[in-house]
Amino acid sequence: MLTNSGKKRKILSGNAENVLRLIQSIPSKKAEPFKRWLAKVGYERIEEIENPELAQERMKKLYEQKGYSKDWIDKRLRGIAIRQNLTDEWKQRGIKEHREYAILTAEISKATFGITPSEYKNLKNLSERSKANLRDHMDDLELIFTMLGERVTTEISKSEEPDTFDKNKKVAKRGGRVAGNARKETEKELGRSVVTKSNFLEVEDE
Repeated sequence: MLTNSGKKRKILSGNAENVLRLIQSIPSKKAEPFKRWLAKVGYERIEEIENPELAQERMKKLYEQKGYSKDWIDKRLRGIAIRQNLTDEWKQRGIKEHREYAILTAEISKATFGITPSEYKNLKNLSERSKANLRDHMDDLELIFTMLGERVTTEISKSEEPDTFDKNKKVAKRGGRVAGNARKETEKELGRSVVTKSNFLEVEDE
């Protein structure tokens, strides 16, 4: 890998799964706290499979610990459920590849906000944080219009049952257009853009 000085050096590396598996294999007593933590997390995941409401409660607590408001958290969790309904619907319509999901999502975003998710992340200065979830950096209105575009897309898809990728793409544009028209009307009333450059990281620093 490249060092800060620009030189390449051989190093031992691994992804998160590799590192956690390595910790499990360490016989030292010093690794025991990490092993207990892994066992605890694993048990929690099993609990969540048996009772999905536990996952939602844990997610609420995580967002609360990060400083999000209760109203925002409620919208975010509702948005997650709406997104899940949409992806389930897409699966029913034969959408399988990650790339296809990304394209359809981008179509909804373009029709709703006039920009793709990647452009949205750049606008919010999140481009260098590739793992940052764009929706975690949206305000209430941005979340609401995101939900509207995805929910309308789901309803149109259920009604028309598109059976090709191109047909799904057209449905995504239509669903996003409904939210986009509502956004434009809202902006006229408010006298400002719904799309903001602000992100939660900047709010935390204030």
